[in-house]
Amino acid sequence: MPLARSLSMTSLNGLPQWEDEDLPVEDLLLFEISWEVTNKVGGIYTVIQTKAKTTADEWGENYFLVGPYFEHNVKTQVEFCEPPNPAVKKAMDTMKSQGCQVFFGRWLIEGSPYVLLFDIGSAAWNLDKWKGEFWEVSNIGIPFHDQEANDAVIFGSLTAWFLKELSCQFDDKPNIIAHFHEWQAGVGLILSRSQKLPVATIFTTHATLLGRYLCAASIDFYNNLDQFDIDKEAGERQIYHRYCMERAAVHCAHVFTTVSQITATEAEHMLKKSPDVVTPNGLNIKKFSAMHEFQNLHSMYKARIQEFIRGHFYGHLDFSLDKTLFFFIAGRYEFSNKGADMFLEALSRLNFLLRVHKTDVTVIVFFIMPAKTNNFNVETLKGQAVRKQLWDTAQTVKEKFGRKLYNALLKGEIPDLNKILDRDDITIMKRAIFSTQRHSLPPVTTHNMIDDSNDPILNTIRRIGLFNNRTDRVKVILHPEFLSSTSPLLPLDYEEFVRGCHLGVFPSYYEPWGYTPAECTVMGIPSVTTNLSGFGCFMQEHVADPAAYGIYIVDRRFRSPDESCNQLTQFLYSFCQQNRRQRIIQRNRTERLSDLLDWRYLGRYYMHARHLALSRTFPDKFEMEPSAPPKTEGFRFPRPSSVPPSPSASQHSSPHHSEAEDEDEDERYDEDEEAERDRQNIKSPFSLGALPQGKKKQHGEYRN
Repeated sequence: MPLARSLSMTSLNGLPQWEDEDLPVEDLLLFEISWEVTNKVGGIYTVIQTKAKTTADEWGENYFLVGPYFEHNVKTQVEFCEPPNPAVKKAMDTMKSQGCQVFFGRWLIEGSPYVLLFDIGSAAWNLDKWKGEFWEVSNIGIPFHDQEANDAVIFGSLTAWFLKELSCQFDDKPNIIAHFHEWQAGVGLILSRSQKLPVATIFTTHATLLGRYLCAASIDFYNNLDQFDIDKEAGERQIYHRYCMERAAVHCAHVFTTVSQITATEAEHMLKKSPDVVTPNGLNIKKFSAMHEFQNLHSMYKARIQEFIRGHFYGHLDFSLDKTLFFFIAGRYEFSNKGADMFLEALSRLNFLLRVHKTDVTVIVFFIMPAKTNNFNVETLKGQAVRKQLWDTAQTVKEKFGRKLYNALLKGEIPDLNKILDRDDITIMKRAIFSTQRHSLPPVTTHNMIDDSNDPILNTIRRIGLFNNRTDRVKVILHPEFLSSTSPLLPLDYEEFVRGCHLGVFPSYYEPWGYTPAECTVMGIPSVTTNLSGFGCFMQEHVADPAAYGIYIVDRRFRSPDESCNQLTQFLYSFCQQNRRQRIIQRNRTERLSDLLDWRYLGRYYMHARHLALSRTFPDKFEMEPSAPPKTEGFRFPRPSSVPPSPSASQHSSPHHSEAEDEDEDERYDEDEEAERDRQNIKSPFSLGALPQGKKKQHGEYRN
């Protein structure tokens, strides 16, 4: 028997290493298959897009992404080219000769990975035949009316066909790893295994189908995981065939992974299998050369949001924008799953607390959740027009005032300020003031909602009475559309908007990972999450005192909804009590956590899954070392020595505390010293290292 290759995860830079250098590995190919390759549908697109650079750096020319071909996506995202690998080209040519359209190129994202795209429409004439073949191997029938499931069968059949044509050229050598994401790609995995292809397979579920449906129905999901009749629940929701496709893929894969520990628990009950590896989601972290550049960006974009607020609240701008905090929630419009119901209830309680304590802090909350609308709200557009008119008036008067002042100074005179403005100027200013009068409250939504009377957010706002009254210290704005820098209302992209806010609030009930709080973290913006989100559980594991680092974790698993809502209210109220200095300190700490979310660190979990798949598929040729599973020990941020921003530390018995207290707290804080301590508490993300000159990097050439 040939000598087995030993797979090690013990190298110093975090990369695995082949122990036997004599065995050639440069022909090992990695294919990552997903419906969201070049096709943005949800969060999986972000996972694949951001991970591509790290994976491409590791695998070089041997890394390929496989997805569906949609012309409107490909036009702007893909540069076509010829496959550099002759085996891949031959497999494509074989499929093309039998009437299937297959495209190859580079995806124009960071890392520029190769993409292989199948035109689903060109192969649709095979649908009935392929559904029959799928029934023969799995006994899963696909209804003719479920277009998404039918497309998944075509996509999966094309994927399995391609892998078969490719593997035939390697004489049963272990040359291929295929990583499938979500149930839409699962058919390809099931067919590959049924045909006994020499391919190491991995299946990742980013959220179970049934879990998402059950949580959307406001069921006490996590406390009843072991009580559900899975087949009955899937059948009642008319997704039984999809559920079977997902479950079959999970059990057919050599390695099964999920994105978080909370989803692992869910999969154990919903899919009847525990994952082999948990593969947390990361981001590409771009560090600024200037230490506190992200703080400057916060100030710049906050000023842009303040301009919008000046227009939206014209006539009711009786609060100080310098003492106004911007909170937001964003994501799919899933009222309960995303925690919008609990957030609104907490805002009602926060409004009561701020009014009772007669605080001068105002909170403006944005709901960025796309819904069906038919246009901008007229009153909202008018507000921005009034703001612009007032600005133009002020500029005109200022210019006239400046000229008169300049001429007086040239003559050596101190102008009489009572005469420097004439009657016309006073008239112009009075007319401007009268134009700001409004007889209605500032609108709670920026658009005209199509189904206003049945909208859950608007109905809850009506119930709790947050109508942007003058006496309200919490004001609400629903923006039912994705943000865009070309918008006439709020001309900011999502990233710019997040940077300008003070706090992201995501009290989700069902959130397998949670990219929204993760994105806040890498931008240095504090956020609220829950222990039912993958991100929240990950931070609890890695950070001793998450709140001190701007990650507030609401307990939605072991507390009643009312207790969880009170806890969320207390987090929000404590945040409102912080002074500006404390918020700056907290943003510094939040931004330092971004290293934990870097793919250069989290990519090792995907590596481990790939090596585990190789060792299970080809045990006579690959073996895992006992210490191979990646460890998270040593990646834990301790509680900072000075913690003024932590709710437990920053909370005062009265909102009117002395400035001397703040000064004492500030003296305990040393930014450079604390940052250095944090850097030592997380191991450096691995780097690929430099290759000897003239030698091309191939997959498998791992360096110590």
